[in-house]
Amino acid sequence: MGNQASWPAPPVEWIGHARSIQSIIYSPNGAHVVTGSSDKTIRIWDAESGTTVGEPLTGHNGVVNSVAYSPNGQHIISGSEDRTIRIWDAETGAPIGDPLEGHTDWVSSVAYSPNGQHIISGSTNCTIRIWDAETGAPVSDPLEGHTDLVSSVAYSPDGQHIISGSTDSTIRIWDAETGAPVGSPLEGHTDLVWSVAYSPDGQHIISGSEDRTIRIWDAETGAPIGDPLKGHTDFVWSVAYSPDGQHVISGSTDHTIRIWDAETGAPVGDPLEGHNALVSSVAYSPNGQRIVSGSFDRTIRIWDAETGTPVGNPLEGHTGSVWFIAYSPDGQRIVSGSFDRTIRIWNAETGAPVSDPLEGHTDPVRSIAYSPDGQHIISRSLDRTIRVWDAETGAPVCSPLEGHTHWVQSVAYSPDGRRIISGSVDSTI
Repeated sequence: MGNQASWPAPPVEWIGHARSIQSIIYSPNGAHVVTGSSDKTIRIWDAESGTTVGEPLTGHNGVVNSVAYSPNGQHIISGSEDRTIRIWDAETGAPIGDPLEGHTDWVSSVAYSPNGQHIISGSTNCTIRIWDAETGAPVSDPLEGHTDLVSSVAYSPDGQHIISGSTDSTIRIWDAETGAPVGSPLEGHTDLVWSVAYSPDGQHIISGSEDRTIRIWDAETGAPIGDPLKGHTDFVWSVAYSPDGQHVISGSTDHTIRIWDAETGAPVGDPLEGHNALVSSVAYSPNGQRIVSGSFDRTIRIWDAETGTPVGNPLEGHTGSVWFIAYSPDGQRIVSGSFDRTIRIWNAETGAPVSDPLEGHTDPVRSIAYSPDGQHIISRSLDRTIRVWDAETGAPVCSPLEGHTHWVQSVAYSPDGRRIISGSVDSTI
């Protein structure tokens, strides 16, 4: 990404929207940025210069909640509180066909299928809809069945199926081509389902619930695989598969992490105990050999993913709750952001700090990320700034990226790692 001199200061401010920015993404090739706003418009920007490409995309008469590019970058879709989805030509900004109408309440999220042939939308009216991405025609009737909010939707790795989790305590599988339900609802949870995911090979589904259990399901039949994974004594907030799909990890408000055999549901060793507060974040190392966890007890812990034993002592230093943790792309470093306003970098093997705390933010650090090449770390804070740091030394790469007059809501790297884009409640990019 270059040295300090390659970073512009001050940052370029993109002004155009009249109200807050709800969604911001790069085009697949990184050449453009698209934004959706509470001002009911979508805008396309040149990612290099920050200038607008054409006029605002107008047509929605409600807040634009979600925008997405097609996989080939030729089209943009938008979902709005006006209950419609619209398709746009990404080059010219011209609308393609009529609005996609059918939802009877706000459209909360939109996405393309992996092959770009279909669009999926989820709504606060408890339904999912599938649309033909070329014509805008509905592929099927609404995917109806949930009796409460649809909390999570995902495509299978091969794009043939959709799964949805709901606060009605069920998971449903749908045929992505026809919208037909595949089997009966996956019932078993007795409380809200907050997270659903496919295994890496697409053969299994995992779900975590406020009923304190994790369940594994056969993705083909919807049949439960074994008994519920019981052991947590409080809500299960997050679940994830190991990179090889052989294990499942879960973090809970009961202060523990648990490892499970993804095939049998059997616990692998004892609970990973050590935190004395809510476990806010868990992750596998890229090679699957380590687990890292962050907690409101202000510590980070590293665990052996095979045995569940702690690797070294807790990583202590933060004086506030740890909000977010992440591995570097090569798995050699861990970075953590905290309510104490600092970022810390740790040696993932030894747990030793790599440098002094990265200080500069004047409010809590809510999100951190590595650049694609692992050379830099970016952090966003409630202090309205973005900061860039040298991932090896912890030194700031440039002056704070200042200019926003309100909280920074979202930050992202361009695909080539050369640019950072930020959207704020102050209505600017």
